[in-house]
Amino acid sequence: MTTLATVFAKARAENRAALVGYLPAGFPTKDGAVAAATAMVEAGCDVIEIGLPYSDPLMDGPTIQAAVHRSLVNGTRIADVMRTVEGVAATGAATLVMTYWNPIYVYGADRFARELASAGGVGTITPDLIPEEAGPWREASAAAGLDTVFLVAPSSPDERIAAVAECCTGFVYAASFMGITGARESIGSAAETLVKRTREHTSLPVCVGLGVGTGTQAAEVAGYADGVIVGSAFIRRLLDAPDEAAGLAGVRELGAELAAGARGR
Repeated sequence: MTTLATVFAKARAENRAALVGYLPAGFPTKDGAVAAATAMVEAGCDVIEIGLPYSDPLMDGPTIQAAVHRSLVNGTRIADVMRTVEGVAATGAATLVMTYWNPIYVYGADRFARELASAGGVGTITPDLIPEEAGPWREASAAAGLDTVFLVAPSSPDERIAAVAECCTGFVYAASFMGITGARESIGSAAETLVKRTREHTSLPVCVGLGVGTGTQAAEVAGYADGVIVGSAFIRRLLDAPDEAAGLAGVRELGAELAAGARGR
């Protein structure tokens, strides 16, 4: 199993940023999610985030919301998420689950952590879980050998960044701007400052997400961050494709472009 520590050590040795791709389980279909994520890995993604579809995605913009809606219509459940993780982890990529806290809470933190580890997952990203309430999940994750990734934002004061970073293992997720997910024409200028501020409080890698959708943007972020996170741009290729084969081709094309950017720091 490839760990996050291994991924970032390899990227540092190659003087590049790691490329992190996101895709919801169950989209465009249950099997199609594994196929698309595999294409992302083959194109150059080092880490894959598998999204757990949720009916109230507070952080997600319209592109991810559309994909999550299709996944829910497809009947995707936590068991399907775990099967997706298993299929993606088999590619050799470090595989995370990105999920809001409520599904884990309802399912049971210990049970979720054990099943994720058994499926080959290496950790989770929990965008709405705050440090003050993260104790039970951190304990369950540690017991299962999982990394925990939390988010900092441009609006976070230094004390908050320190508190969030203290809860993280694996890496710290730096949101490039205040708002919901979605590819944008430019990356917020606050992102680089946020990475610098975060590094004052941790030696963990800092990865930037939200808004990245092109190789040029990936290269820009790779110039100051340890990882480049891309979600909506991959999903848009699948949503706009006339069929699955065209969608996979689009994902591979974008993945290769982004990987070249992440390697061109």
